[in-house]
Amino acid sequence: MRTLVIGAAVEAGIRRVVFSSVIHPGLSLINHRAKGPVEEAIYDSGMEYAVLQPALFFQNFAGAWGPTVASGVLGEPWSAETRFSRVDYRDVAEAAAIALTEDRLLGGTYELAAPGLHNRHDVAAMIGRITGRDIRAVRSDPARMNVPEGLRAMFAHYDHAGLVSNPLTLTAVLGREPRMLEEYLNELNRADTRE
Repeated sequence: MRTLVIGAAVEAGIRRVVFSSVIHPGLSLINHRAKGPVEEAIYDSGMEYAVLQPALFFQNFAGAWGPTVASGVLGEPWSAETRFSRVDYRDVAEAAAIALTEDRLLGGTYELAAPGLHNRHDVAAMIGRITGRDIRAVRSDPARMNVPEGLRAMFAHYDHAGLVSNPLTLTAVLGREPRMLEEYLNELNRADTRE
């Protein structure tokens, strides 16, 4: 179905496509492997393209901010020890805007990550510094969360491998340093304290 959209775009005469994929789409994990066929359809389409492969988004912390600060517990359903690259979705959106309005990114595939390889202990420590509260990192049990099997396999991969990249490409695309995770967490805290 997803690849049909690319065919429909070609038939409609769309000249350029910018696709937000995922970091490491070659992994056999459910949310990663779904992106590979779409990328292939784009590469074969004859359209101008740029493919963006962002790391985990900073914004994933927004929904759990209040409960994390209130409980003093930062939990995700994989190991607290493994390291992850993350990225601010505003930087990804800026990269997409550049790809749509300029020609310099055409024909490229870009892995997008901010500086830093943080495990959950690192993130909990950042939140603690920002809020002045003790925050501890835990591994939530996916079996108790009614998580589908495909996602459990993804979390098992994250348990031992994480997802890592570096900021070199995003820095070059933006022409500036990408936003930092601690900066984003500070924004969450300021917004929370204003409410």
